[in-house]
Amino acid sequence: MKNINDLKKKLTPEQYNICFLKGTEPPFSGKYTNNHDPGMYTCVVCGAPLFSSDAKFDSATGWPSFDKPSKNENISYEDDYSLGTHRIEVMCKNCGAHLGHVFDDGPTNTGKRFCINSLALHFISKK
Repeated sequence: MKNINDLKKKLTPEQYNICFLKGTEPPFSGKYTNNHDPGMYTCVVCGAPLFSSDAKFDSATGWPSFDKPSKNENISYEDDYSLGTHRIEVMCKNCGAHLGHVFDDGPTNTGKRFCINSLALHFISKK
């Protein structure tokens, strides 16, 4: 991973807050919440492929939601008790960037809802 000064130069203050201070963007504010184009969502920090548009669904929660990662080996998980309740944090395994959380209430056969901050993602369109 790059040093903190390099990261602060590469990322906007908002992206740095999400990815390394574990912030959360306001619901319905992210540029990818309503993106329906085909393509790949990658880590905004390191470019690792994280989620395919094929796994994206509208969860009506205000954040981009996916039912599975594109490659399980690119995602890591950690218990998160920061709000006084247990959640599972989702991070980029390559660089450690905070992406969001995963919940067991997804509507597809995986039963998962990866609730991800748009600011932690970069979208590469298939178009």
